[in-house]
Amino acid sequence: MKAAVLHEVGGVPRYEDFPDPVAGDGEVIIDVKAVAVENVDKAIAAGTHYAGEKYVGRLPVIPAFDGIGALPDGTLVGFGNIRLPYGALAEKTVVPQGSYKPVPDGIDPAVVTVMASAITAMSVRTAAGFVPGETVLVQGATGVAGRLAVKVARLLGAGRIVATGRDDAQLREVRAVGADTVINTAVSDEALAQAYLDARGDGYDVVLDYLWGRPSEILLRALVPRSFAFGKPTRVVQIGESAGTELALSASSLRTSGVEVYGAAKGFDAQTIDEVYQQVVTWTRSGELTFDVEKVPLSDIETAWRRTDLKGRRLVVMP
Repeated sequence: MKAAVLHEVGGVPRYEDFPDPVAGDGEVIIDVKAVAVENVDKAIAAGTHYAGEKYVGRLPVIPAFDGIGALPDGTLVGFGNIRLPYGALAEKTVVPQGSYKPVPDGIDPAVVTVMASAITAMSVRTAAGFVPGETVLVQGATGVAGRLAVKVARLLGAGRIVATGRDDAQLREVRAVGADTVINTAVSDEALAQAYLDARGDGYDVVLDYLWGRPSEILLRALVPRSFAFGKPTRVVQIGESAGTELALSASSLRTSGVEVYGAAKGFDAQTIDEVYQQVVTWTRSGELTFDVEKVPLSDIETAWRRTDLKGRRLVVMP
């Protein structure tokens, strides 16, 4: 079969022949139909992700660990828990029996691959307890996941949405999909802190943070009250780290600001994930929630892997 094969950590997958997977006891072969290439896939291939050793500890390996494919009987499913080295970026892969779930009818498989990002955006409710009418700040709103977070917050009834990014043209697009106010983070620390203060209105109720690093450090500093008054409670949901894996957090940023920090997985369990998934499916079928994807054939993986021009579209490989 043809596959995208990674031969070295930090390298680029190459389109080449690879032995077909053979199903063992309790396993099934999947004919792969669509795979979203996400930041986590590239981080694992680069050796910079904390869980990467599991996937690149032995080479060569085929990257990506989930996707959409067909069972031997033709049933279209979303699959995961692949058996290495057979990652998802190939014509076929192999997974344990039951490591898949039928996908909803009437939705493009390429779109289904991106729906997980919308489910993560629902952590605004599952982790932070969002209620309609609240103000939401989306840190890192120009990427695929951030744009979806803006759309999800609007669909859930946010009273006001503030969005950040580094590119003015993309921020204009984010405003078009639902943000009320945008902030360019590519400014000095002092200017960014003031921008957060100017845009907060009555205060940020929930922050969906896809950035971490410098912008979030400045935000948390800016939320510290300038007097003995107590700050308005702000629930920060930590989701991504595209601006840095760490930040310096002063004691006052927690002691007096009213800030509460949660991980995106807080509140998720099997039942909640299913409920959230069904909501996303309903919005998708109705056209209320849309997804921007860039489809490429598997044969173009080397060029596609290096692309930096997607600007809010998710790269989806179609074997």
